[in-house]
Amino acid sequence: MKKTILVATFALLSISAFAQTGSGFGIKAGLNYNQNGDLNYTQVSNTGENIVSGADGKVGFHIGFFGKIDLPKIYVKPELVYTKTKSNYSINNSSSDYDISRIDLPVVVGYKLIGPLSIFAGPAFQYTVNNKLKGLKIEDVKNKFTVGLNVGVGVSLGCIGLDVRYERGFSENEASFVNEKIPNLDSGKVDSRPSQITFGVSLKL
Repeated sequence: MKKTILVATFALLSISAFAQTGSGFGIKAGLNYNQNGDLNYTQVSNTGENIVSGADGKVGFHIGFFGKIDLPKIYVKPELVYTKTKSNYSINNSSSDYDISRIDLPVVVGYKLIGPLSIFAGPAFQYTVNNKLKGLKIEDVKNKFTVGLNVGVGVSLGCIGLDVRYERGFSENEASFVNEKIPNLDSGKVDSRPSQITFGVSLKL
C-alpha cells in the first residue's frame, strides 16, 4: 500500500514538473468544426418562406498568438487569432458552402485542476473580415463586430499546450443574399453566428 502511495505521489510530482508554468506569450494553431445558424430563403414559384435549419459542419482552421498571465491557481490568457470557418447548406437539392473569415480575440480565465490539467472560460470578441456563400451573391454580415463565449479544457506539457473548446455566438448576425446559380431560388438570409468545436496547439516562446 505504501509503495502504491509513493508511486502515485511520484507520478503526480513528475506530471506537475512538466506542466507549463509562468507568464509569457507564444503562437497557436489548430482545427475547428463549425456549424452556422438557420438559412431562410424564398422560392421563385412560392411566395412563402422556406427554412434550412442549421448548417452541416465542415472543418476549418485557426492560427494566431497568445499571451498568458500565470498566477498560483488561475491564469488569464488573451489571444489574437485568424479563424477560417466552413459549413454547408442544402438548398433545393443544391449544395452551398458558407465560408467565413474572422479575426477573433478570446480572453479566457483558466483554473488549474491538477498537474497540467485546467478548465477555462471567457468571452470571444469577433470581427468578420469576409463571408462567401457558394452560388449566391451575399452581402456583408449585419454586424461585423460580435461577441461569443469560449469554454474548454487544456493540458500544458513543458512549452506545449493542447486545448479543446466550444465557442458559441451570443446573438444572431444575418447576411442577405440573392440567387446567382441555384434553380428556382429568389433571395434570403443566412445566420452567420458560429457554433464550433476547436482543437488547438500552442507553443510558448
